[in-house]
Amino acid sequence: MLTWIVASIVSALLVAVIVLSFIPMKVRREPEREGWQDPDAARAYARQGRSPVFVVERYLILRALVGWKPGGLVLDIGCGPGFLSTEIARRYPAVKVVGLDNNNEMINIARRSRQSGRSHMEFIKGDAHRLPFGGATVDLVVSSLSLHHWADAAAVFKEIKRVLKPGGRFLIFDLRRDGPRLFYYALEIGQAFSSRDIRRTNGAVGSFWSSYTPSELRTILSRTGIAAVHVEPQFGWMFAHGKKL
Repeated sequence: MLTWIVASIVSALLVAVIVLSFIPMKVRREPEREGWQDPDAARAYARQGRSPVFVVERYLILRALVGWKPGGLVLDIGCGPGFLSTEIARRYPAVKVVGLDNNNEMINIARRSRQSGRSHMEFIKGDAHRLPFGGATVDLVVSSLSLHHWADAAAVFKEIKRVLKPGGRFLIFDLRRDGPRLFYYALEIGQAFSSRDIRRTNGAVGSFWSSYTPSELRTILSRTGIAAVHVEPQFGWMFAHGKKL
């Protein structure tokens, strides 16, 4: 009898933990929780970019692009050390890929590590709020884990609309702040085992607190005038994509 009671209690506790783990987080947005990526943090992030988590992230983005058949000029906003830009350039050799980031060290790392030998790819320093491109010159805009860094997301989306050609598309990947607690706990554990510089800048957890909810992102996009916009929530992340008509 005692064994049955203990087993029942343990089972109930496990069920409770599982249920609680999948309850969505409900916290206010706090972008100040994530520190600035100084050169040491940028180099740590570049090393982390080869980890399975980021490999899966890039796989999800590239899978979403399969049916789009990118052509012309592709702009990667917040390209960081250039992993995603490089994958797009490798898979679509007929396109011109430009990676843009406002962090000097990130751009330097991308140029040293990934630009060599690829004439159809380059990395430039620039501000997403003032994209250094003329109107209607870009065919596709992609961005991964950069949205939560934008000081004025609506302004950046208006810039995206400006530079896209008619029929041009954008695809944005980022975390969602209302993801399940289990996902948030996984970020905390992952950060605890990351390098000192990532822990110091609160890289993973800070990104979560800086991110938007799907509802918030839909509201932002509704004010930008971009037609055919969709926000697709996933387990702990979300995609936003749209087409300029």
